[in-house]
Amino acid sequence: MNGTTPLLDRLGRPLRDLRISVMDRCNFRCPYCMPESTYHEGFHFLAPRERLDFNEIERVARAASALGVTKLRLTGGEPLLRPGLAELVARLAGIPGIEDVALTTNGVLLERHAPMLRAAGLSRVTVSLDSIDPTVFARMSGGRPDLDAVLGGIETARGAGFPGGIKVNTVVQNGVNAAGVPELLAYFRHTGVVVRLIEYMDVGNRNGWAHADVVTSRTLLEQIDALWPLEPLSPHYRGEVARRWRYRDGAGEIGFISSVSAPFCGACSRARLSSEGQLFTCLFATKGTDLRTILRDGDPGDNDAALRQALTRIWHQRTDRYSEQRGEGDRPAPLAETGNGPKAGKIEMHYIGG
Repeated sequence: MNGTTPLLDRLGRPLRDLRISVMDRCNFRCPYCMPESTYHEGFHFLAPRERLDFNEIERVARAASALGVTKLRLTGGEPLLRPGLAELVARLAGIPGIEDVALTTNGVLLERHAPMLRAAGLSRVTVSLDSIDPTVFARMSGGRPDLDAVLGGIETARGAGFPGGIKVNTVVQNGVNAAGVPELLAYFRHTGVVVRLIEYMDVGNRNGWAHADVVTSRTLLEQIDALWPLEPLSPHYRGEVARRWRYRDGAGEIGFISSVSAPFCGACSRARLSSEGQLFTCLFATKGTDLRTILRDGDPGDNDAALRQALTRIWHQRTDRYSEQRGEGDRPAPLAETGNGPKAGKIEMHYIGG
């Protein structure tokens, strides 16, 4: 663990994890994240100059490490669309105090990149995969028929020997892919790949979320236990978001992420950095804090001190607990329109990762 005195927010939660979006673009158009109707060919994504470069990302990560962060996760959009990502991984893995550098990807490009990422020091890989049924997969990826590429990428990653292993994240939606969960679990049993079943969340503003679309972890647990008996496992660490279970027959482990039915805000230690340098203190945030201006304004030595001060101030002021408020019927009010166009509430998931 980083020996730094914990930086605590107003609810006593430490800053331990930083999720870094390196790319706002994606090669999928999942309806619950980046629907084609909005993110079409004419949509204006960030220009390369608008995104943080690797030097700037490393500076933020070093400042965060000095304040107690020990885990970094690279996200998107699709992070493997960012050229030279292995170089960034190597730089982040070499920061004192950083114990774990992970990646979340849709897996389409993973077969090509996994060996380089492993050699650069990447610890873990999580692949977002909602179905192994080709028809359902195509529907949930926005018509992208790349299931074989995703499965091939997972196999290559398994062979690369990432020390933290491979996980598959599956967002379960009632009436969409819920019926295929047993098939997906059967595919990964005995492989060492940990499948984590995620309750469908109201992330962003465009997914048409309704509570009726949620399949609770309890429901899934009962269904799976009837097929393959399960037993609970202890968490790896305080604040782990997934509740861990293993198959009694020794076929491996699965997890449940229950942010709708059993919110875990009270132990959340995550901050999120967008690819253009906005820092968010919650997945359901309505606004962030601009760090890019600090990074690019003046002498880097002075800026790095200002960066640490900004991170300290932002975290000290943090009170976010959206999922708990959702459960209490006290949902945060949406933002009004701003100079950048309508901001109808929470920031979009593709902008800051999951």
